[in-house]
Amino acid sequence: MRAVGKILLLAFLAAIAYLALWPVPIEPVAWNAPPAPKLAQDDRLRGIERLLAGVALGPEAIAIDGRGRPCTGTRTGRILCLEPATGGFQELAATGGRPLGLAFDRNTGVLYVCDARKGLLAVSPGGKVETLATGHGGVPFGLIDDVDVGPDGTVYFSDASSRFGIDRTREDVLEHGGRGRLLAYHPATRTTELLLAGLQFANGVAVAGDGQSVLVNETGAYRVTRYWLAGPRRGSAEPFVENLPGLPDNLTWSPARRAFWVALFSPRVPALDALAGHPFLRKVVLRLPRAVQPEPAPHALAVAVDEGGRIVETLHDGSAGAFAPITSVREHEGVLWLGSLERDAMGRIAAPAISVAPSTTATSTATATPTATPTPTSTSTSTATPTPTPTPTSTSPSPPRQR
Repeated sequence: MRAVGKILLLAFLAAIAYLALWPVPIEPVAWNAPPAPKLAQDDRLRGIERLLAGVALGPEAIAIDGRGRPCTGTRTGRILCLEPATGGFQELAATGGRPLGLAFDRNTGVLYVCDARKGLLAVSPGGKVETLATGHGGVPFGLIDDVDVGPDGTVYFSDASSRFGIDRTREDVLEHGGRGRLLAYHPATRTTELLLAGLQFANGVAVAGDGQSVLVNETGAYRVTRYWLAGPRRGSAEPFVENLPGLPDNLTWSPARRAFWVALFSPRVPALDALAGHPFLRKVVLRLPRAVQPEPAPHALAVAVDEGGRIVETLHDGSAGAFAPITSVREHEGVLWLGSLERDAMGRIAAPAISVAPSTTATSTATATPTATPTPTSTSTSTATPTPTPTPTSTSPSPPRQR
């Protein structure tokens, strides 16, 4: 019995030593996660129709082409455009990687694609794929994520993490190291420009309806950040929405609604929030078997945010078999087209009726009007020789370093 006791003791000590000391590839940063707002539940996403089932594998984002067709990228590298009237599809191109966010230039018909493995791509109307950029300032893209096109043809896109790729998103969120970037690509000069660094998993990107600013989701901080492109605050950034009720993924502008749709990968994860101020424990969590690590709930969730940063619509489905996670919401002609990183179909459901005035009763506890003082910022192009070094932060994005 003594021998068995010794063996059990040694095994216990070995397990403790492993959980405390085994090397992990993150250096977590402590931060204060705000209390998650409570949302009234509904089932308005329960009737989602699933299209291209078994064909659109992991349709992470949706873009509408010049013919009104919803197009998406799949985990097999295919870019597909659905024919809504017939249910058929056209394969526009194959990237050979993992296309995520995508956006059309309405003037040229070019489709810009954030491919997590290939970089920023352009797909011509004829289907020719061209690589535009794979890094900036000597820092390769770790996980290029979402994209939108401004009125002047400038392409705005996010790099979620300069360190961790698409297969290691968990590490970036647990680290909270501020390795995300917001960038611009200028087609005329074929150069990239760094707009913001220090973002917490930079995700969805959308140009505002007036073209004066561009918004970027920070998944790891539960907020949307606005970067001013024009006007007296040009070059500065500020919070647009803070303390969202879930993990923001892609972001789109709805001209008809005059609002942004924010796809939420899931509701907030209580265990993740509880660990925010405990870097050591987050290392321990990463050492645990994946099956016992905190996981997002399979809950379909999206919110619409008006131009003042107020949530005016919330859509849910927490039932078994929900179309979840929802990673993109694109409104077009009275329909919400839904993307999902993990589902094997594109979603479609009727859009909520558009109110004459923004609702004042929809989850006001989940919103915040920007109050931050704009921070002066500078930019650098891909021709610069210094390497920008994003500074980890838990409060607000950092402007890029002066050249």
